[in-house]
Amino acid sequence: MKVAIIDSGVHAGHPHVGGIAGGVAIVGDDLIDRLGHGTAVAGAIREKAPQSRIYAVKVFDRRLSASLETIFRALEWCVENEMDLVNMSIGVRREIGGISGLPLVVTVPGVLADAIAVRADEDCPREVYRYRGGIFYASPYPRPIPGVPPERNLNGASFAVANMTGFAARLARAPRETIRSELIARAANNP
Repeated sequence: MKVAIIDSGVHAGHPHVGGIAGGVAIVGDDLIDRLGHGTAVAGAIREKAPQSRIYAVKVFDRRLSASLETIFRALEWCVENEMDLVNMSIGVRREIGGISGLPLVVTVPGVLADAIAVRADEDCPREVYRYRGGIFYASPYPRPIPGVPPERNLNGASFAVANMTGFAARLARAPRETIRSELIARAANNP
């Protein structure tokens, strides 16, 4: 499965990432992650779906802020390059629309109408996710760092989205239109 990570780039040599298949720098001159956020997101996805081909779509360079036009360009790149799944742990001020042919996008609620909407649930173990009221709930913690207490590691909605993207990427052989229903059926709170 081709998974695009719209974020701050990815440090491909990081041991939790294990390389990337490619990508594009919408912002900046390279795919190098100078903030660490995109790399942590990639590590969380790779942990859950090691077979995925990860593509860095860099929209942040030296700060976690991007224009709506930049986000549109990133999503258009994902369409043009036939990504299967897009991790977009980005908050926006209004819902994005108007891009046809989008792959399945995993994001926080209120970004895209047809997206897999995810909220952080601190009580959710990292190995499972929950589903209720049209929203998926996942752990807000990325992969653990040896010797670093969980509360000192990066955490938040971005990593709940990344964990959920990893769960979705495990369904690489499922048709796109069935991934959401497959995820709902596999949620920890379902019988």
